[in-house]
Amino acid sequence: MTSIKNKLDHSQKRIAHAAKNASRSVNEIALLAVSKTKPSSDIIEAYQAGQRLFGENYVQEAETKINELSKQYPDIEWHFIGPLQSNKTKTVAHIFNWVHTLEREKIATRLSQQRPKDQAPINVCIQVNISAEDTKSGVLQNEVITLAKHIDGLNNIQLRGLMAIPSANVGEAQARLELSQLQALFIKLKVIYPQVDTLSVGMSQDLEFAVEYGSTMVRIGSAIFGARK
Repeated sequence: MTSIKNKLDHSQKRIAHAAKNASRSVNEIALLAVSKTKPSSDIIEAYQAGQRLFGENYVQEAETKINELSKQYPDIEWHFIGPLQSNKTKTVAHIFNWVHTLEREKIATRLSQQRPKDQAPINVCIQVNISAEDTKSGVLQNEVITLAKHIDGLNNIQLRGLMAIPSANVGEAQARLELSQLQALFIKLKVIYPQVDTLSVGMSQDLEFAVEYGSTMVRIGSAIFGARK
């Protein structure tokens, strides 16, 4: 069985190859290892292989892992990448470094209010429903700037960029259209808010396309940890 270290190495090589093809520096693109549903032992194995950024989707599961690992591995950067409800914001505000799935002013306000004052502001990405699908989370393209303005007025939260999950199982033309629209929106946001530096897009199956269209953080789970049960 291929080790997590070997799978991490393979994923990094894919990112490097995609960056080269897009005439970008590989140093511009971070790998977020999506460890949801996986045991702490898998996270430790990835950590020992050099991985420091981990993504979790479920608050209760993540809280258990973070409490277990944070003292021994204080340099792990924890990213929340799942749907966030109001009743979970306090926990997320206390234990995570990043939230990728911000889509409501109310949630932004609660994260800011509940972030401990002795911690650095929590980094956030606005989730964009780039394909405007009814079944998908995220704000529409024309709502991004309004939400960004609200976030920028809060004290304990830092706007870092955009996150999206493009349409699955569509043709190349549609995939490129969505990614190009997301890239244009990211560039627009960077002009208004100079601290914006993160475009969180691309997963195991489509990271090459994402890198071509400016992704700075790819979220890879199954290609590192194997299929989820």
